[in-house]
Amino acid sequence: MSTAMIFVGLILSTILATASNSWLLAWLCLELNTLSILPFISKTKHPRAIEAATKYFLTQATASCLLLLAGTSNAWLTGTWDMTQMSNKLTSTTMLIALTMKMGTVPTHFWLPEVLQGSTLLTALLISTWQKIAPMSLLFIMSNNIQPTFTLALGLLSTTFGGWGGMNQTQLRKMMAYSSIANMGWTVSTLTHEPKASMINIFTYIILTTPTFLLMALTSTKTLQNMTTMWSTSPLATTTMTLLLLSTAGLPPLTGFLPKLIIMNELVTQNLTPLATMAMMTSLLSLSFYLRTTYLTTLLNPPSSATSATKWRQKMTKNKTMILLPTATTSTFMMPALIP
Repeated sequence: MSTAMIFVGLILSTILATASNSWLLAWLCLELNTLSILPFISKTKHPRAIEAATKYFLTQATASCLLLLAGTSNAWLTGTWDMTQMSNKLTSTTMLIALTMKMGTVPTHFWLPEVLQGSTLLTALLISTWQKIAPMSLLFIMSNNIQPTFTLALGLLSTTFGGWGGMNQTQLRKMMAYSSIANMGWTVSTLTHEPKASMINIFTYIILTTPTFLLMALTSTKTLQNMTTMWSTSPLATTTMTLLLLSTAGLPPLTGFLPKLIIMNELVTQNLTPLATMAMMTSLLSLSFYLRTTYLTTLLNPPSSATSATKWRQKMTKNKTMILLPTATTSTFMMPALIP
């Protein structure tokens, strides 16, 4: 019963934050949102989970302080808490830093890999998807008042560090965390020029990430070594996971390529071709570790000559696989109606 109430509070706080028009109400809802997810992170009663909950709380508290500072300063300068009245450059930049810290973009991204690694797969799913909706909605509202140069710099740094950070990861949760950082870089880079493209990108990422984490949870897959024996649990899940990872990497003609194509088109339209070229080059970093993961997934034997013990897991039932199949299939292949 208590878990259900906390989950309802998590959902309601996000909905209220996205529907609010006042920075004071948005700050209050974001605080409730943070307090609602902390029990999910620390539920396993493991030192790593407690450490992850502490890091998450300290980071979100710092971001909330910056958000309240920016909102108060803007209210003092303009006489209103209205989100659309962010004409001052200092307050709008401070608000941007606070909201991007909550989502995990460079340079305030260091908490995300550690928190995801210390959480369960389902909790990591919530942090990677649901927890980004409220801050992204607030950024969408104030997108007209954000400095374009600042967002472009944040976007390029995030795609670069997200790609480099995921290269040497053997833990899938950390790899997905760096993938989230790189994806947020694509989202932020076009926020001021075409905010609708940013929203398409973030929601496409959520649609792709949800079945990926669910498949990992159902097959008890947490490391690259577990990926090599995933075929023994469910060949259908292995095939679906391969397509989902390639789609998240942005490989055409899968769904993940669509928002990147829209963002690239917008950057070129705004005469930012060098930046678009650099963003494409940094996306190859993310593609490299996704290809490594899919290569291990499609192997029928572990890539080693020595016999290694594999983790015991419960066999997936056909019903569990069929529940994920429609979602994963629709999110993997490109929908022609959305192509610009």
